[in-house]
Amino acid sequence: MDGPTRTRGRSERGQAVVLALVVTFLWSTSWILIKWGLPSIPPLLFAGLRYTLAFLCLAPILWLRRDEAREAVRHGGGLLLALGVTLYAATQGGQFVALAHLEATTLSLFLSMTTAVVALFSAAGRREAPRPLQWAGVAVAALGAAAYFAPQRGSAGAPIGYAFAGLTVVANAVASILGRRANRAALASPAVITALSMGVGAAILLGAGLAVEGIPQLPATSWAIVAWLAVVNTAVAFTLWNRSLRALTAVESSVLNNTMLVQVAVLAWLFLGETRGPLEIAGLACVAIGTFLVHWRRRAPSPSGA
Repeated sequence: MDGPTRTRGRSERGQAVVLALVVTFLWSTSWILIKWGLPSIPPLLFAGLRYTLAFLCLAPILWLRRDEAREAVRHGGGLLLALGVTLYAATQGGQFVALAHLEATTLSLFLSMTTAVVALFSAAGRREAPRPLQWAGVAVAALGAAAYFAPQRGSAGAPIGYAFAGLTVVANAVASILGRRANRAALASPAVITALSMGVGAAILLGAGLAVEGIPQLPATSWAIVAWLAVVNTAVAFTLWNRSLRALTAVESSVLNNTMLVQVAVLAWLFLGETRGPLEIAGLACVAIGTFLVHWRRRAPSPSGA
């Protein structure tokens, strides 16, 4: 590789890192905005409105690439349906309900354990058996979680929050595996796969929210939060994230994504008044390190376009 080409590659990677960090920051602010909106917006309806509006923003992609979308549904409709149910209906619906009962930092720690759960699922299926270093990462993350929860005292709403947090982690892990299958099968471009699966999940969330929670009168501030989450933190952020993946390896993107655990904790402290003691901070650090070890490869894989 000659000098100009190498310099250009480094520049693209540096820009991708900055872009990915911007996206993780946007996603981290989502937790704060959701907590602000939950007092006036029921959780399932909140999630349904967010992802329905985000889907409408992405819908033109399906029209412009309608032949590609039609082929994807024909050859992988079941997989896309399962991805929509797990990634959006179960994961996002569970996240919104859990946030109504748990602190943002606590749920963020739960979701950071998704990588460890995926490793365990892979081991159980004997598809991608975790290496010793990955098992060590799972153990470190589990130890960190234990340290984080040790000093906490439960509240009246905590049990249902923990139940939905657990559902969210399992659903997110399953969705990660299904998403990899969809992209490896080359059913369609990432944008088309995202739009199709999001449409399925959004319809389920909105229908469930209207059936269970009804139609509340929402103030203008609530609609503003929903609109920002849908347009900026979902439609725009997912597009930018996919762009960053063109120059980043899977390890690099996963490490950058894992910074959300720290970002959410800091934002929750600044804007929600969530304070953490020394043992809890140490637990968060262990979870972050353990998750990194699960992702680590001796040789970084090639840049992913997924």
